[in-house]
Amino acid sequence: MKKVNLLSVLVLATLFVSVSASATGVRTQFKSFEIKEVDNLYMGKSVKALWTVSYSAEEDPVTVVKRTTLEGVEYVVHSKHFQVSYAATSEGFGAKETRKAWSDVPKRIARAVISQEEMERQRIITPNKVDDETALGLIASYLPDLINDGYTHLLN
Repeated sequence: MKKVNLLSVLVLATLFVSVSASATGVRTQFKSFEIKEVDNLYMGKSVKALWTVSYSAEEDPVTVVKRTTLEGVEYVVHSKHFQVSYAATSEGFGAKETRKAWSDVPKRIARAVISQEEMERQRIITPNKVDDETALGLIASYLPDLINDGYTHLLN
């Protein structure tokens, strides 16, 4: 009888811990975001457009810069603490490291903030061609998963 009671307590404790862990959900706060286009800027000939993505009104938004390359289009996400690119190429649309020439953040800092495992999972998000609106929606949706748990406060 003691074994059954102990087993019941363990099952209930595990259930309680898993429910409370998901209820505090670090990532649930990133379900809503706002994308705004930035107009009237001279951005150079390789920069085609610029947007900001905000997850919270209290924090600085990340900036997304659309650049044309020989392979296709890259959307470079800039923050004070990390940079990452999402590329639309003949292979599809997905995450990749930002070119050194476009990066302001030291590589070791960016690698601490960005999950390399998630970067590999997001290498191809969709094999389909995407327009700007779809690309920005995918970036805003997938970017929080790319940030390591200890650094999610950088987005909110």
